[in-house]
Amino acid sequence: MGRFGVGQSVRRTEDPRLLTGRGRYTDDVSLPGQVFGFVLRAPMAHAEIRALDASAAEAAPGVLAVLTGEHCAADGLGNIPCPVEMQNRDGSPIVKPPRPVLAQGRVRFVGDPVAFVVAETLDQARDAAELIAVDYEDLPAVTGTAEAAEPGAPQVWDQAPGNICLEFEAGDRGAADAGFAKAAHVARLTLINNRVAPAPLEPRAALGAYDPTAERYTLYTPSQGVHTIRSLLAGQVLKVAKDRLHVITGDVGGGFGLKIFLYPEQALVAWAARRVGRPVKWTADRSEGFLGDIHGRDHVTEAALALDGEGRFLALKVSTIANLGAYLSNYGPFIPSAAGIGMLCGSYTLPAVHAEVRGVFSNTCPLDAYRGAGRPEANYVIERIIDTAAHELGLSPAELRRRNFISPEAMPFTTALDLTYDSGAFERNMEDALRAADWDGFEARRQEARRNGRLRGIGMSSYIEVCGGMPNEKATVRFKDDRTVELLIGSQSNGQGHETAYAQLLADRLGVDIDRIHVVQGDSDAIDYGSGTGGSRAVSVGGSAVHRASEQIIDQGREIAAHMLEAAPADIEFGEGRFTIAGTDRTLTIDEVAAAAGDPAKLPDGMEPGLEGAVLHDPAGNTFPNGCHVCELEIDPETGETTIQNYVVVDDFGVVINPMLLEGQVHGGVAQGVGQALMELCVYEAESGQLLTGSFMDYCMPRADDLPKIDFAYNEVPCANNPLGVKGSGEAGAIGAPPAVINAVVDALSPMGIKTIDMPATPARVWQAIQNATLKEVAA
Repeated sequence: MGRFGVGQSVRRTEDPRLLTGRGRYTDDVSLPGQVFGFVLRAPMAHAEIRALDASAAEAAPGVLAVLTGEHCAADGLGNIPCPVEMQNRDGSPIVKPPRPVLAQGRVRFVGDPVAFVVAETLDQARDAAELIAVDYEDLPAVTGTAEAAEPGAPQVWDQAPGNICLEFEAGDRGAADAGFAKAAHVARLTLINNRVAPAPLEPRAALGAYDPTAERYTLYTPSQGVHTIRSLLAGQVLKVAKDRLHVITGDVGGGFGLKIFLYPEQALVAWAARRVGRPVKWTADRSEGFLGDIHGRDHVTEAALALDGEGRFLALKVSTIANLGAYLSNYGPFIPSAAGIGMLCGSYTLPAVHAEVRGVFSNTCPLDAYRGAGRPEANYVIERIIDTAAHELGLSPAELRRRNFISPEAMPFTTALDLTYDSGAFERNMEDALRAADWDGFEARRQEARRNGRLRGIGMSSYIEVCGGMPNEKATVRFKDDRTVELLIGSQSNGQGHETAYAQLLADRLGVDIDRIHVVQGDSDAIDYGSGTGGSRAVSVGGSAVHRASEQIIDQGREIAAHMLEAAPADIEFGEGRFTIAGTDRTLTIDEVAAAAGDPAKLPDGMEPGLEGAVLHDPAGNTFPNGCHVCELEIDPETGETTIQNYVVVDDFGVVINPMLLEGQVHGGVAQGVGQALMELCVYEAESGQLLTGSFMDYCMPRADDLPKIDFAYNEVPCANNPLGVKGSGEAGAIGAPPAVINAVVDALSPMGIKTIDMPATPARVWQAIQNATLKEVAA
């Protein structure tokens, strides 16, 4: 293993470009003749469009077009699709109402696109939008998750009685009932998993162009995979063959799930470009992002855990209402159901589980995958209910987990929800984290804090997630005439460091300098296949494809080297970038072999010129990253302010490619998890449906000084389901952090009799909980 080999903390190769301002994001792209689009959005949460008059806007200076839902229908534009095929528990199909690119007849949430104004400048387009006269008839609206499922709630869609989109069920009801019937103790808990906004550094953007000669569209847009966008937009909305749409993604400033999906604006710029004959650009401002970017989470859950007299788990029952918003985003109904429900078992020997999910429509922005995509929600349920049970039984949260962990010797282990874990040392992770956090010394620190008028608490969470499985991914690796090594890959970096990780894999296996490796991504013309980035699968699936493509190159190079050295291929060994006849000093570098590969005269008979490997990798199974988080914090009872004092993470990500990149991913995930636990919340006004948190003035994000130094370590337990032995890592921090933080908050408040608190545990909420507990104590 060389300086840039697997296991080395190689600095990100993309950073010099990005840090010196040479990154190229979608908004940096300008095309000749480019004009600008502005979206007029619904100001009401639910209303009929009785009339729309765009004549004044059309006559405004610089305006080229004002497009409405009527134009969409006349031009035959399709709807934004929800391609997931799902059934209710009774076998009937879920309700999938249409989502037009521009509203037709009715708007269903504040921010619903109503018209698209195209003008010479953005200011002209924005000014013209103010001249559009829309006559709305206000209708009753519902925004709350539980409220949407109540009898008599305002109907979002006629075809979805009771606002029910989906009724999903998993597990064995009978087995769970039997477990509860013989339980010595049952812990119960109501949980709210708060609605959050992804809010990436780079907002969404789209630049569309149309070539009438080739009858071909081009779309520049930040995405998590150009092939997904191309497939949905071409086939479902524009209704053209995929080869008539070229999708390009440059640098991406954060995705967190939201840039996987197809949005109306991407369709609008492509369609408008064809209509006006010029390229059309749209870039969201931050308020548009809050209004129109998918939101995440938003669940109301009832959970119950049955235990025997020894504190061992017997069964779990979970009932969740999941908010899906006014329309179904591409994978909206899949996320709170099949995507994450399997993780309710956690890392425990839980014999029986029954879970049900009701997905409801509401007059809010659609919801979909946000960092973790269903798994953080499931982990929050199991880790919070375990802590509740521990407190009720008078056991340490660590001891209760210790009694119920799946042992390494039980692997592979099939859970009550039919997931098969291939590997993991869950108790070891926890014990390492407890030592690093000085768990045993906590009570002394609590007493010291109490003497200083502070409430101190400590909390933990164990987590496991399923990720890094299907779909497949393709990698093509080729040696170029200029001595560079080119990798074409269908995944898409959003800031994770893919360019570095992939180049590191190639440098390690092929023995070439990392600065000679050029990673190509984000171009649907240059790359013939790709499944994109999501579900922490880039290295486990994409990296496995890269690894196997490099093996193809080595096998091909061995044939060429054997021919050049006049030896049998079986006698050729490869290592450190050299092909050598075993037991001799006769050797050729891989560059010498690559040069010969371009000359047909130097190749074995029948071999095609070039040194290239291409593999479509189908993963043998999922990966199951896991770990333990410990959070220690203090609360000021006079203000409710929470300050995290110490944070420890011990993870198992299998074989580690780059420890520095890995730690960065964990830090980012923890920050987002802490943000959800303590401060982030999308709020809609109940009566009007107005979004009250439409800017960073009202939506609180975590800052650097909200977090202490994170003590991070890892145990390498190789994954058995891919050739690299790696496990996904991109979402793990956001999965383990929320329950660890809230468990710590509850622990700090427990001396006052407070048993639970909802996320986010803002200062106002914590202060109010303390006041309520004080009043109860006085009343008693």
